Amino acid sequence: MARPEQVLVLEPQHELKFRGPFTDVVTATLKLINPTDRNVCFKVKTTAPRRYCVRPNSGIIDARTSINVSVMLQPFDYDPNEKSKHKFMVQSMLAPYDMTDMEGVWKEAKPEELMDSKLRCAFEMPVENDKAHESESNKTVTSSAPSVKTEHNVLPKSASASLDDGEVKKIMEECKRLQMEVQRLREENRQIREDDGLRKRKVTSASASHTTSSSIMASSAMRDEGLSTRVLALCVLFFVIGVIIGKLVI
Repeated sequence: MARPEQVLVLEPQHELKFRGPFTDVVTATLKLINPTDRNVCFKVKTTAPRRYCVRPNSGIIDARTSINVSVMLQPFDYDPNEKSKHKFMVQSMLAPYDMTDMEGVWKEAKPEELMDSKLRCAFEMPVENDKAHESESNKTVTSSAPSVKTEHNVLPKSASASLDDGEVKKIMEECKRLQMEVQRLREENRQIREDDGLRKRKVTSASASHTTSSSIMASSAMRDEGLSTRVLALCVLFFVIGVIIGKLVI
C-alpha cells in the first residue's frame, strides 16, 4: 500500500541552501506548515548527523500553525569541486487524539500512516561581486564604527574630566581644612606650653619667696636673739659693777 501524501507544507520544498564561508557555523531555516485541522507529529532526519545540528528535530505542530526548524551546518573545509550528497527527510504523521507518549506513537506507527518529504543540501560560496560588496559594506561599517565609538567616548571623557575636577576641588578643600586644623592644634599646643611654663615660674617664684621669707625671719630671730643676749650681758655687768661700788662705799 502506498504511503499517504505529505500533509505538511515545506519551505523550501526541495533544497536547503547553505551559503559560505564555511569556517563558522552556517544556518539554514526550514519552515514546516500544518494546514490541516489535526495536530501533526514530525521528525527531521539527515544522512550526515555528525555534520548538522537540528533544532527542534522532532515535535508536534498544532493545527493551522507552523514551526521553524534551524539546520546548523558545522564548520568544514569547503571543496568547490565536491558536490554535496547530504540529504534531509521530514517524516510526519497525524497525531492520535489520545496521544500521551510521542515516542511510543512513533514506535507503534504503521508504515501506511507515515508521510515523508526529502530535501537535498546545496553549498554556495559568495561570488566575487558579492564578496566585493560585502567587503565594501564591512569597510563602511568599520569606518563608521570608530566615529560612532569616538563620539560615544567623548561624552564619558568630558564627564569623567568634570568629575575629576570636582574631586580635585574637594581634595584641595579637605587639604586646606586639614592645614587649618593642624595650625589650630599647634596654637593650642603652644598656648598649653606657655601656660605650663607660667605655672612653673609662679610655683618657683612662690617657693623662692617663701624661702626668702623664711631666711629673713630666721635672720631676724637670730638678730633679736643676739640683741637680747647682749642686753642681758650688759645688765649682769652693770649689776656686778653696782655691787662692787656699793661694797666700796660701805
